[in-house]
Amino acid sequence: MSAFAIETHGLTKRFGDVLAVDRVDLRVSRGEIYGFLGLNGAGKTTTIRALLGMIRPSEGNVLVLNQAVGPNGRGPWAQVGHLVESPSAYPELTVRENLDIARRLQGIQNPKVVDEAMTTLSIASYADRKAGTLSSGNLQRLGLARALLHNPELLILDEPANELDPAGVVEIRELLRSLVQERGVTVFMSSHILTEVDRLATRIGIIHNGKLIEELDTDKLEQLRTKRLEVRARNLEGAFISLQSAGYKPVIQDETILTESTHAIDYPDDIVRILVNAGTPPTHLAVIQENLEDHFLKLTNDSSLRAQAATLVPGASAGEQSPTREEIASSPHRPAVGTGKNGSSQ
Repeated sequence: MSAFAIETHGLTKRFGDVLAVDRVDLRVSRGEIYGFLGLNGAGKTTTIRALLGMIRPSEGNVLVLNQAVGPNGRGPWAQVGHLVESPSAYPELTVRENLDIARRLQGIQNPKVVDEAMTTLSIASYADRKAGTLSSGNLQRLGLARALLHNPELLILDEPANELDPAGVVEIRELLRSLVQERGVTVFMSSHILTEVDRLATRIGIIHNGKLIEELDTDKLEQLRTKRLEVRARNLEGAFISLQSAGYKPVIQDETILTESTHAIDYPDDIVRILVNAGTPPTHLAVIQENLEDHFLKLTNDSSLRAQAATLVPGASAGEQSPTREEIASSPHRPAVGTGKNGSSQ
């Protein structure tokens, strides 16, 4: 059995002249929470639809739970739960009836799983209410309940905290964490709530203009959260030597001296004294702590600037110049048109 729950090899999707996903290679290990981040139109939902067999790749291939995903619904769908874009439901049926239909479609014999799913997602009090009258947040909970109904090995979720209030966001975070820790479920999730991804994910992939531009593992995520003292001086080499001699283990990065010394962070005045006495007074001194949001914005901004520069270079490929968009298409996995509050179509 493969160690990966999800594998893609050169996954590419074009819509006419638009290159939405560009040679993406994903490896999602079993039992991890993989956060999939990107700006609007970066290719997140298109990638997720390809993982679920909802669209056919232009190039490349997809393996989910060690099975090739292909046309005519081929794939391990009995072991996969999913929620893509807006949740769908039969608006004239109750919450219980919607989940019972899903139970029967999954071939689950035990009707009690419906009550268990409603309790888990805190919608048991809405069991007899028509889905078309639910708030957006409770409709999202219904979609998540349906995704969990058959105790899947793998959850593929597109914006799982969408439309939820702050308490609901925390509740879903704890639910996903418990599924991974207690049942060994693998979670692949996209989200625009970067703070939630930072708290929950064990690994993160960032997609931009259809390309997977970076992956961050646990060590890199911890490094992002680490406080550092940032020092700049006119005599950078002299300042570096002074701090190194004092035992602060500095490094130079982008014309800046960095140290993770706890003493330096807690007592920056000592650093100033050392540098002034050495004749290399600092021109800048600050304690910094980059977070995922800062890193994401810096990375996508830098990537966008490089892409713009590439369009000025003769011979740049069309793929580098093309805009991207997410595909809006019907899904063979979705039972009905999505409904929002008051039963409106989404």
